[in-house]
Amino acid sequence: MFTIQHLERVGSTNDEARRQALLGAPHGTVVHADEQTAGRGRRERAWFSPPGNLYMSVLLRLPTAPARMPELSFVTAVAVADTVDKLLPRQLRATLKWPNDVLVDGGKIAGILLETAEDAVIVGVGLNVLLAPHNVAYKTTTLASAGGIASVDAARDILLERLAAYLTAWQAEGFPPIRDAWIARGPAIGTPLRAGGGNHPIDGTYAGLDDDGALLLDTPDGQRRIVAGDVGAPPV
Repeated sequence: MFTIQHLERVGSTNDEARRQALLGAPHGTVVHADEQTAGRGRRERAWFSPPGNLYMSVLLRLPTAPARMPELSFVTAVAVADTVDKLLPRQLRATLKWPNDVLVDGGKIAGILLETAEDAVIVGVGLNVLLAPHNVAYKTTTLASAGGIASVDAARDILLERLAAYLTAWQAEGFPPIRDAWIARGPAIGTPLRAGGGNHPIDGTYAGLDDDGALLLDTPDGQRRIVAGDVGAPPV
């Protein structure tokens, strides 16, 4: 299903995959780089990208309604979490933070960025294998520091296998099995959460995911659907 292009250095694997998509590159094209000089995450945040980690973007051309494309964020998240589990010691397990952050023992170990290029979707993944940023406002971790198997190529190959499996299930059965897999790794029902920031944050307790992947929060004013923005623990 996948054709891998392995580069030593690139500005951004997503940008390179997008460039190739606009030139007609086929479904399943994978851009894997040892290092990114202009890696980025959601909201154009810089993504720490030195040699030693996995930086990969997958070009997908799927016969799926555009309205369902956001579901791919959850498809990718559960695939990455499965990959991390396979490389970790048995006593550890990856968890998920809405919508698609992958955590180990509360530390972020991977991030996902989805972008479009005409009729193609670019799925970008950054996985901390050996190194993690330290100048960020959240806890981070790596496969190596968690006692896992620190192999970039092994992580890539497992991830592509799990992504193919979840894409097949998603196309055959729709979003429900992906939603269930995400919920199994998400926070416990009733966990206090804060959605958004600034002058109008929404505080509540986690009540699961809606049928389209929206985060459900029970608040004093009723249940709220969160469809975008940062979500985390409320301040103590």
